[in-house]
Amino acid sequence: MNDKRADLAGPGIGDYADLKEVLPSDYAPLLNPKETQRAVYAAKNYIEEHLCRELNLMMVTVPLIVDAQSGVNDYLDRDGSRGPVQFHITNDHDQNPVDAQVVQAATKWKRMALRQFDMKTGEGLCTDMRAVRKDYFLDHDHSAYVDQWDWELAMTEDQRNLRFLKGVVERIWTVIKGAEIHVQALFPQLKAGKYPDLPEELTFIHAEDLLDRYPDLPRKERETAILQEHPAVFIYGIGWTLADGYPHEMRAADYDDWVTETVSEDGRPMHGLNGDILVWNPVTRRRHELTSMGIRVTAHSLQKQLEMTGQLDFLRYPYHQAILNHDIPLSIGGGIGQSRTFMSILKKAHLGEVSVTVWPEILREMCRKKNIPILT
Repeated sequence: MNDKRADLAGPGIGDYADLKEVLPSDYAPLLNPKETQRAVYAAKNYIEEHLCRELNLMMVTVPLIVDAQSGVNDYLDRDGSRGPVQFHITNDHDQNPVDAQVVQAATKWKRMALRQFDMKTGEGLCTDMRAVRKDYFLDHDHSAYVDQWDWELAMTEDQRNLRFLKGVVERIWTVIKGAEIHVQALFPQLKAGKYPDLPEELTFIHAEDLLDRYPDLPRKERETAILQEHPAVFIYGIGWTLADGYPHEMRAADYDDWVTETVSEDGRPMHGLNGDILVWNPVTRRRHELTSMGIRVTAHSLQKQLEMTGQLDFLRYPYHQAILNHDIPLSIGGGIGQSRTFMSILKKAHLGEVSVTVWPEILREMCRKKNIPILT
């Protein structure tokens, strides 16, 4: 059971001895660095255009830094172990200073922005978000630099159900799969390689059902196991404590709704209106998360989740007050990892092949020996 507890929070493999075993020894990139950049922007343009079309979104600007007192920064999990970069702006000889944070994701800002941009029900926004997450372990698919399509869609109370959630997820998958087909038409060598394509359809499974299937495995191993059977899955109901006494994963208490009661197709009581799309990466032979998303909290579920996690003090922030006072729309939203998605579509072994950031020398040397061309 200790393995299950250790598996709940904190991404990444854990150490570089393990990573050395994960990175492939027989890797040969299907695209050179110049071709890779062309393919990255072909996929990026396709996804932005078609995601906006599928979900009725518009592209909007997004902050890189936010006021520390706004409460809109994403703390990624509920235990506060992955905090943002924070700095003091002395402005006006420190007479009118600002304490600022680099965003970790635009999760909360987007919901506030629905009001700012006067989004009506069925309208939404998409951002080309850049962030810094300083507490990640830097491996093949986790970086201190994060790029996401952070999107948010205004919705109604009667849409707060699993059918609506699954419908949105299916439309997102259509866009991701379409981007793969589009890029392969431009770069046929991606199709001719030894690695299989993404499947046409997603498999949906509740976290409780996944636990029932693999009761003795910790979370990441459960995900790995299901991906051996179904190479693209949407695991939903993430955050509520499951039958083994642990949530599938630690989820922050103030954006996704993981406490609301739902009912399975066969009539069993469950919880949660959120989830993750994961795919099998045939290059690294590992689980690979593309997006985390969910229907957002209401005033009631926000208060309940903060109470359960001992974080009721968050209610003092403007973001949380806006939810309590019904000043911002009900919504569904998520973050689609850009480099993660490019890595999957272009069949890459490492994030550093599709994005430029900092990596420790131990990882750079490891990649050199394994013929993985990391950008600098």
